Amino acid sequence: MYSHDTYGLGHIRRTMTLAQTLLAKGHQVLILTGSPIVGRFDIPKGIDFVRIPGMIKQSNEVYVPHSMEIAPQLILAIRQNIILATAQTFRPDLFLVDKAPLGLKLEITATLIWLRENSPKTKVVLGLRDIMDTPESTIQEWKERKMYAVFEQLYSEIWVYGSQHIFDAVRQYAMPENIESKTHFTGYIPRQIPRLRNRPGIRRELGLCNGEKFVLVTAGGGGDGFKVIDTYLSMLEARPDCGFKSMIVTGPMLKANLYDELASRARRLKIRIVKFHRKIEKIMLASDCVVSMGGYNTMCELICAARPMLIIPRSIPRREQLMRAQIFAAQGLLEYIPQETVTAEDMRDKLVHLLENSSQYEQRLATFPMTAFEVINSRVDKIALRSPLAVCPGHEPLWMPDFYGYVPTQ
Repeated sequence: MYSHDTYGLGHIRRTMTLAQTLLAKGHQVLILTGSPIVGRFDIPKGIDFVRIPGMIKQSNEVYVPHSMEIAPQLILAIRQNIILATAQTFRPDLFLVDKAPLGLKLEITATLIWLRENSPKTKVVLGLRDIMDTPESTIQEWKERKMYAVFEQLYSEIWVYGSQHIFDAVRQYAMPENIESKTHFTGYIPRQIPRLRNRPGIRRELGLCNGEKFVLVTAGGGGDGFKVIDTYLSMLEARPDCGFKSMIVTGPMLKANLYDELASRARRLKIRIVKFHRKIEKIMLASDCVVSMGGYNTMCELICAARPMLIIPRSIPRREQLMRAQIFAAQGLLEYIPQETVTAEDMRDKLVHLLENSSQYEQRLATFPMTAFEVINSRVDKIALRSPLAVCPGHEPLWMPDFYGYVPTQ
């Protein structure tokens, strides 16, 4: 599995979820990732990862090294060579690419071509989230970058992690018939949420009393979540007697100076604030409402937890969060306020409405279908997978010199 991970937590969280699903069916999974925090996740036996040097997305076209002060071209060359060498040695039965058809700055192109020419039994699959961007911008981008030809020539299948009934990516993004025939809508990806019967115990662990309202604020990776948390704190600073308790998870990628500012304000309000929570699914289940942005993974988590949600979606650099929020709000599943227009007063009004009518949202969310695991497992079952212990031609080390053979005998 390849996950370029240059912004936020969405890609690696989706990849880890799918990897655990494949593991449960007895498959072995190796993840190629640039996520700087992949080591914070619990990695079960049967899954491992190759950490490629990290890069950070500054805009749709500009990426810079995450930690090293060297030329971006050099980091990209290192990433490309690691990815290619891993594929050449591992020769997977399935190569699953997350979202970016040619990878960050085309970095997996050489790997895709090598697999096509040297490992024809490898099924190469592209996984796309439900909504990429507006139809106009996506079609334009795919045409300019010849993505339709990439889909046809380098990919065996395309999996769309969404419902065709909710958003028909084939029609909206003008996929030709030859691409449509290899495209499969999996439905949304469920998340491992603790069972509902555990909710009272989790709430007691958090120090919540019976009947006490609890709001979780989470900004995903945190790189672009400052305004959401800032607005929430402003709302409480203006009216501290809100009638509910709060917890804030900023995301690990929020800049240190911005976190310090928010943390200082939160402490004055006696609100717990952390950068990252390894078991955030438990906190979601314990909450009575969640304030968040509209990223794909957060939405899937909240649907599985059946938690009323107030979404504050961004529309830059892509509008997919806003589009997703609008579509789900039209089905009565959530409330939203665009990030560009959100105010403390509007946020409070929406929160009060959600908390007073929580059962309506919970009932609708509880019946939302999450079918991705079943569909993906059925697709994988059609692939002839080797035994994980099998040793096949081509799995030898690429080059293993014998140093002592060069040392003259005394």
